[in-house]
Amino acid sequence: MKPILLQGHERSITQIKYNREGDLIFSVAKDTVANVWYSVNGERLGTYNGHTGALWCVDCDWDTKNVLTGSADNSCRLWDCETGKQLAMLNTSSAVRTCGFDFSGNIIMFSTDKQMGYQCFLNYFDLRDPQQIEDNQPYLTVPCAESKITSAVWGPLGEFVIAGHENGEINQFSAKVHTLTRSHTNTEACMRAPAVLDDCVITFSVADLFDSTTLDHIKSFKTERPVNSAAISPIMDHVVMGGGQEAMEVTTTSTRIGKFEARFFHAAYEEEFGRVKGHFGPINCVAFHPDGKSYSSGGEDGYTRIHHFDPQYFDFELEA
Repeated sequence: MKPILLQGHERSITQIKYNREGDLIFSVAKDTVANVWYSVNGERLGTYNGHTGALWCVDCDWDTKNVLTGSADNSCRLWDCETGKQLAMLNTSSAVRTCGFDFSGNIIMFSTDKQMGYQCFLNYFDLRDPQQIEDNQPYLTVPCAESKITSAVWGPLGEFVIAGHENGEINQFSAKVHTLTRSHTNTEACMRAPAVLDDCVITFSVADLFDSTTLDHIKSFKTERPVNSAAISPIMDHVVMGGGQEAMEVTTTSTRIGKFEARFFHAAYEEEFGRVKGHFGPINCVAFHPDGKSYSSGGEDGYTRIHHFDPQYFDFELEA
């Protein structure tokens, strides 16, 4: 399982995202550029230039027509995926932490940070209404006064957004009316970047699996190091997690002690069955290919690694 190394960022990776077909992979980092790559060989196709601050999030719509990015320069931007042309810029009062298209590609959501005296907001825009974009006025804004949103994804059928908060809460926010539909409090840790597949959502830093509709707790995957990201296999009962020692302590720790491996768990039995090494710092994000036969990881070392494998015949190095 020799990885493909993607070198296109100068700072640590913050998020990676596959398109629906899986032939493209998008990556953003704490620099000002969003990159798009061929997932089969790691060739860089191009960049989306325009942001002036660190990029925190990226998403691609269902038919790979548009790309959405959120940045610390207080803007969320819409791009033409093929040409790299900026189609729209939505200005905010604080950094954009999360963003995403719904399944139709017509509705976008993004959340802003609680900073500089501004509270956290979850905003919804309908791209079919040019007036909303021109006036920079969302059709729905949900304030989150108690704790900022650290990660958010669309739920099944695009009826609501599942958001994880800094204080450990997991909430469902309706995309149609100003209401909180369901809430769950997880006092152990906040949700960094949840992974959703069908009717399940996984959260971390202690990795927990929840039902995405009822928010009932299903499984827990325990590790001795912080977990920064997790993804659910689309074809197997597998979960991959990435993390490692805190970034501020990395300079005093070897790669082995820091435990910077991607770790595979069985989703039903909660047992770890494999680890993949490679990164020289904590892993910030992981994502499975839509066909389930490869996964990617982005790390604090600024590299993105694509690992191709047969999920039925793992050849991982297990730690004794």
